[in-house]
Amino acid sequence: MRTTETTATVRRLADQGHLIGHTWRASDAAGTFDHRYAATGEVQAQLGLAGDDDVDDAVTAARAAAPEWGSWRPTKRAAVLFRLADLLERQASEAAELAALDNGTPVSVMNPGFYAAAWVRYYAGWCDKLDGEVMSGERGLSFVRLEPYGVVAVIPPWNGSMMGMGQKCGPALAAGNTVVAKPPELAPFGMLRFAELALEAGIPPGVLNVVVGDAVAGSALAGHPSVDKISFTGGSATARTLMETAARNLTPLALELGGKSPNIVFPDADLDAAAAMAARVGTALLSGQGCALPTRLYVHRDVYDDVVAKMLAVIGSLSVGDPLDPATFVGPVVTEAAMNRILGVIGRAKDEGATLLAGGTRLGGDLAGGWFVAPTVFGDVDHDSDLARHEVFGPVQAVLRFSSDDEVLAKANDSPFGLGAYLHTGDAHRIQRFVREIEAGTVVVNTATGVSPTTPFGGYKQSGFGREGGRAGIEEMVRRKTVLVAP
Repeated sequence: MRTTETTATVRRLADQGHLIGHTWRASDAAGTFDHRYAATGEVQAQLGLAGDDDVDDAVTAARAAAPEWGSWRPTKRAAVLFRLADLLERQASEAAELAALDNGTPVSVMNPGFYAAAWVRYYAGWCDKLDGEVMSGERGLSFVRLEPYGVVAVIPPWNGSMMGMGQKCGPALAAGNTVVAKPPELAPFGMLRFAELALEAGIPPGVLNVVVGDAVAGSALAGHPSVDKISFTGGSATARTLMETAARNLTPLALELGGKSPNIVFPDADLDAAAAMAARVGTALLSGQGCALPTRLYVHRDVYDDVVAKMLAVIGSLSVGDPLDPATFVGPVVTEAAMNRILGVIGRAKDEGATLLAGGTRLGGDLAGGWFVAPTVFGDVDHDSDLARHEVFGPVQAVLRFSSDDEVLAKANDSPFGLGAYLHTGDAHRIQRFVREIEAGTVVVNTATGVSPTTPFGGYKQSGFGREGGRAGIEEMVRRKTVLVAP
């Protein structure tokens, strides 16, 4: 059942508005948005959307706060970020419930409080480890300073609002930047709560600003001449628009975009584990609303029937329902429009001749008021079909047969996307070849997905550029200054 305290927090955050400098501002300069609980369709809060002036004030506040924050001793900055990580962990139960109310993520699946805390804590540890280079030569001493950009615009995705704040704000703040974050109107509450906890941890006013908005706020932020770097996660179409807007000021971007990740199963794999992973992670996790999820399942023809049967059995065992219920694994999709779009994809796949093996419908009964799509599996999908080539962002799995290593490698790479790829095999030589030749930013072998703060994450091709995680993640948030000193 819905937690009363967290529901009250949602309403309080909506009424409180945007964090700009040292004040919370209730502004609906760009209109209002009725935020609905995805499990019931009921309005739970009305959000005011930031306009151009709100964004400008937030950027101005960030610019004013940048010199002092950037001059703090690294250990002092780290101490504040460590406190923020502790607070995020302490409020983890609330964070999970906020995610359920934000976008329908089940509380049992992924806890954004622990996730965001891990990223903030990891990058707090980098504060005093950003060393440059020192060189000596005929002209004397040369060295390289790593300096913050200044003001970083952070635009996380709706499917992981608080998690995205950890991934993006963690390295940006650790490097000495100030931030203006724009939550999507579809899922703002985790980001707003993150901002409250940041202030409680001791981050000075103006260092982190949050303006809730839609495309109006996004365009104003991306095109603002005082923004020095943009970090965006979302869809390719929005990214192209952001790039065009940012190009007016030649503002650099880091983009983590969509995917259609292949998941390849060979006969020598642990078929039970591979099938369970395809069912739980590739089909049902986050109701398929994840950019790097393995939604294109290639199974060797010798084990195709066995793997499909095992996968369908796992899918049939998964609980679908209210995301606030700890027993639920599969929740609703984020909006009614998303549900209708996904059902349209399913209808077209049927028309194209794919074999529907499971799901394919909107769920009714006690779930009829919400936006629930049954976990759906299509078999014998054509590699060139719309279902196999385009990102669905819903609980829909495409299963395809293959016969040889060369065939499946070519098909895996025959995609405009290159975010992730998954491989199940016990053959060490095959693993080496596929890791080398697959065109993806991350290759996962004989396990499930996972984005860690310690390792770089990002895409090839139209899945974006730039990296989050590891040293590469904090290097996205600094620029190099070369200094030459006369002998």
